[in-house]
Amino acid sequence: MTDYQPDDVVASRQAVASVILEASGLTHRVGLDGSELTILKDVNVQIRTAESVAIVGRSGSGKTTLLGLLAGLDTPSEGRITLDSQVISELDEDQRARLRAQRVGFVFQSFQLLPALTALENVMLPLELAGHKGADAKAQELLERVGLGERLSHTPRQLSGGEQQRVAIARAFACNPSVLFADEPTGNLDNKTGETVSDLLMALNREQGTTLVMVTHDEQLARRCQRRLSIEAGVVAEMEGQT
Repeated sequence: MTDYQPDDVVASRQAVASVILEASGLTHRVGLDGSELTILKDVNVQIRTAESVAIVGRSGSGKTTLLGLLAGLDTPSEGRITLDSQVISELDEDQRARLRAQRVGFVFQSFQLLPALTALENVMLPLELAGHKGADAKAQELLERVGLGERLSHTPRQLSGGEQQRVAIARAFACNPSVLFADEPTGNLDNKTGETVSDLLMALNREQGTTLVMVTHDEQLARRCQRRLSIEAGVVAEMEGQT
């Protein structure tokens, strides 16, 4: 296997299991027909460097809302969120966007690849936007790492769903994120392909020391994570019995 992060980056993340992501007193409300609906209530969560954490719960329980808040895609009604020593709940949108570009990776259920770009170009894009030299070579290395070295010039429509998700994972890891957020990463895949994608996510979490936080309905995938957080009626609780 070819590692695409410097050894010292991986070692520094794994050496000290410090808290990299924390929510304190997190509450989120939205307006609904002239009233307020509380989606999350007084959430307190700590996630450590290099941990893998699954967020589970019924549809509409607030899983994706929590993920978006932790990633700085939205701001809470109350509470404080700290990501990699930055209090992101106190930043404006431009500041949060810069932080996400520098320290956060995303994998979505719908892949969200740019259809006009090849697999190589999709992975090169965040590298180029970040001003990385040698974006072409690094993107190729990433795609080889996820088993797509022979598919560099293919556009998303020429790739299967599982291949598209692997391109999305390579893109997510392109800028060496501190935290990778995944929203139903196997949701649009058949069981066999989903297992392949799950294996890849867990391997990269383990080998690269990148903290993995995911929302999933896939119980098998959730059980592979070191921790599971359950949401019910806006309340988050730690689940027991990890394997």
